[in-house]
Amino acid sequence: MKKYLISAFILLGGAAVIVSTTQSCVAVATSSIGLAVIKRVLLGGIARMAGIYKSKDAFLKNDLLINALPDNLHKMYNLLEQIAPNVAQRGRESVAEAAAYTVNISAPILENAVNTLTADEVSRIMQGGDGAATQVLREKTESQLVAALLPKVDQKLNEFGVVRTINSALQGRDMLSNLFGGSAPKTTQTSQLSELASEQLVRGIFLIIRNYETESRPAIEKAMSGGAKSTSPQPPKILY
Repeated sequence: MKKYLISAFILLGGAAVIVSTTQSCVAVATSSIGLAVIKRVLLGGIARMAGIYKSKDAFLKNDLLINALPDNLHKMYNLLEQIAPNVAQRGRESVAEAAAYTVNISAPILENAVNTLTADEVSRIMQGGDGAATQVLREKTESQLVAALLPKVDQKLNEFGVVRTINSALQGRDMLSNLFGGSAPKTTQTSQLSELASEQLVRGIFLIIRNYETESRPAIEKAMSGGAKSTSPQPPKILY
């Protein structure tokens, strides 16, 4: 296991910590220093996600969220682009609006998971390398996020009449049903569309946090190896 020589002042939260010994990354990670740095990075990622999700334009233009599209949702948009581009755009906008509507649910779930990280989880993060913090957060929250977001997304998509609009654009050819694996009734189609939209939102959450973690990795390593002062980005305050 890689060893770090800690021989500098590390300033976190206004407290100065002087360490002058050779310690393993695990020993540092399980300290209050390691925990504080990991929390700071994850909370920064959550704040970035919240900022993007609250802005329809930012959501629609974000490449990570485009990459988060489930295959069937991507196919549906491609099909609509050929037939009714305005309806494809409205479908995307509806999901973006659902993201803004649900961010006050998803962000607290994520923040609570960060604030309850254990020493063992932080140790695992420090040994796991880039993306490990996001992976641990995902394991702690993914099922809870899906359960919490799906009914709210379903509510919004029903309110917007997305399935009805899409079926109308497809001129009664039931292509939407075919995309979802058969001649499903429209109520089932709505549910399936909501599931796909919720899947995109949850996938996108972790892609954004992972991206932030990657950007912050040098700061994490510097803090863990005894840098003079932690330079990990300060997370903006989340306003729900």
